[in-house]
Amino acid sequence: MNLNWLRHFPDLPATLPPETRPSDLARLELSLAFPGRDFSITLSPSLGDSFILDTIGATTILTGGETGLLYGAYALIRSHLSGSPLPAHLESAPQYPLRVINCWDNMDGSVERGYAGRSLFFEGGQFAYDPGRMRHLARLMASVGLNVLCVNNVNVHEPAQGLVAELLPELSALADLFRPFGVRLMVSVDFSMPLRDGLDTADPLSEAVQAWWQRTCARVYAEIPDLAGFLVKADSEGRPGPFAYGRSHADGANLLARALKPYDGALIWRCFVYNCRQDWRDPSTDRPKAAYETYQPLDGAFDDNVILQVKNGPYDFQVREPLSPLLLSLRHTHLALELQLAQEYTGQQIDLYAMAPMWREIFQDLPADRLQAIAAVSNLGRDENYFGHPLAAVNLYAFGLLAWSPRIDPAEVFDNWACLTYDFSAADRRTLVQLLLCSRSVYEKYTAPLGLCWMVNPGLHYGPNPSGYEYDLWGTYHRANRDAVGIDRTAEGTGYLLQYPAELQARYADPDTCPDTLKLFFHRLPYDYRMPDGRTLIQRIYDDHFAGAEEAAAMATVLKALPFPEPDAAVIADRAGRQVQNAENWRDVINTFFHRLSGIPDAQGRRIYD
Repeated sequence: MNLNWLRHFPDLPATLPPETRPSDLARLELSLAFPGRDFSITLSPSLGDSFILDTIGATTILTGGETGLLYGAYALIRSHLSGSPLPAHLESAPQYPLRVINCWDNMDGSVERGYAGRSLFFEGGQFAYDPGRMRHLARLMASVGLNVLCVNNVNVHEPAQGLVAELLPELSALADLFRPFGVRLMVSVDFSMPLRDGLDTADPLSEAVQAWWQRTCARVYAEIPDLAGFLVKADSEGRPGPFAYGRSHADGANLLARALKPYDGALIWRCFVYNCRQDWRDPSTDRPKAAYETYQPLDGAFDDNVILQVKNGPYDFQVREPLSPLLLSLRHTHLALELQLAQEYTGQQIDLYAMAPMWREIFQDLPADRLQAIAAVSNLGRDENYFGHPLAAVNLYAFGLLAWSPRIDPAEVFDNWACLTYDFSAADRRTLVQLLLCSRSVYEKYTAPLGLCWMVNPGLHYGPNPSGYEYDLWGTYHRANRDAVGIDRTAEGTGYLLQYPAELQARYADPDTCPDTLKLFFHRLPYDYRMPDGRTLIQRIYDDHFAGAEEAAAMATVLKALPFPEPDAAVIADRAGRQVQNAENWRDVINTFFHRLSGIPDAQGRRIYD
């Protein structure tokens, strides 16, 4: 069907008995992958998702919980096929109990920010899926330890409300396909759903509304007893929420959490809340401050089955952002980190962009135990290879392993994935791994270096448009003029930096010591500002864009020379060529934009358009 990291895994039977459990599947997977090899497999329910592996002579002893046995089996298979031997004794437990894929699929079959074809689950307002692909997707997820799939878009539209009403039997049938692989479903719900069912209010303090959600949860869990819970986006970008009734987000989240509580369901509440009707004329406007200002005063006010899901980066999945200060300030509230697999601002699964190095940076400042869950917006679609760009598969693979162990080495992840995916020589595999490791840096150079954000085409979010959002309502400004560029977010500016702990304030407060990668995120600097290497700011902007375009062209040449099999080779070659064109366009548009503003020529005399 497609080339991904399961291509060397033995084929499972065409159907599985309906009562198949993850522990049963673990035994089947091991018997298929290692025919004739001795295994001692012990189910220890208290271990849950965890497992213990011991090798004594020719015998491998696997002990684990119901799902832990399955994850242990997949760890053995991955190790065997990638040539990365496991130690004689291994105890492995996931860092986070919920390791979630958030799909942004709409029931008409479209996918919001989807770059790999139409929805795998829906078409024409109904469920429309291939059961074989569902099982394959479940196996993909389980093979890297992912255990929750939220199937529908967090921006809930009609008829998605039917997922907790008349379409429940179909949702239950889908849950049956994922259950043997230890994957539980989750559903996005709309805060105003009671209004669509005859109530005249969705006020979270209304007894009628509370009773409505209690009835809804009872109905849902009667059909799907192991549903992971609900995902909610409220009071953001036009979505309804408790603010309409003068209530807090703790009031709104606790309403749903209490309805889910009898069933051990989690309520994941997104913190992507900000004013999307801002005035660009107001220099005090600073969108990244919004999440902290909304939620930090509510720390400790949420029920224990509420998880606040915080985006990586206080803006919105930009190429480079600092860690959200909200993740560091909420110490009495359960938290989830939200990442984005779908490459909305990072190349849209056309340009190569391997994300694991970016994610690894997050945990340099964020204690891993601060989180109770981790989630990523899906890059999946109905394309034959699931991901549009075959190499984009590495991001889902890496996310699963990082969700299990946040300190994992990206180079090791990429090498294992390459081993499992392509029959390359060791030299070709090393070349591919190096391309993946440098892909983020290349993309960053030719698009938005130094912490600049939002220089993209509005709506589409692909390709350069340095003024596209500059005078819009979304709070997405870089405020470049003839003298300077960037936002002063220090205490003398918008004050955003004051949301951080003292250690990070000290790191970012002085433009001379602030890392180059975030200089223009935290500071407004003149074009003749001297960077640490002696170059002026404007020369650094020119140099990065020229270098990024050159590196993208070199990367494309190397990619096209690697022995990818068909159909991957043709797709990779096509997208590498498109990336080169994109990089050249970014180089010319951004350099020309700043040249026209500043009037300062390139010191190396390269072509910049007047």
